[in-house]
Amino acid sequence: MRLYLAIPSVVVALLFAASGAAAVARGWVLPWNRRSVRRVRLYGWGQLVAAFGLCWQVVFGLVISGPGIRQWGTLTGSGLLLTGLIVMTVSQRPGADRQGSGTP
Repeated sequence: MRLYLAIPSVVVALLFAASGAAAVARGWVLPWNRRSVRRVRLYGWGQLVAAFGLCWQVVFGLVISGPGIRQWGTLTGSGLLLTGLIVMTVSQRPGADRQGSGTP
């Protein structure tokens, strides 16, 4: 991984982690997610796990040079990222974007 890919990835991961820490510590969610999130703390933990997974991928893609270790580290980071996204999805309301459908 090149440095021009690593720096924006780490910045995005840090912003994601800051938002997750705010959700876990204070129960605060970004304004565009407030309506759809049902369990705020679980959503924050999902953000923290996803941010950790993204940082894990950057470290193993940039720092580690062994081919076997690099592949397993990147795969582990992908698993953490996917786990965080699944936890974030579980913490949201089903159908929260709907504005009043006629069916129950």
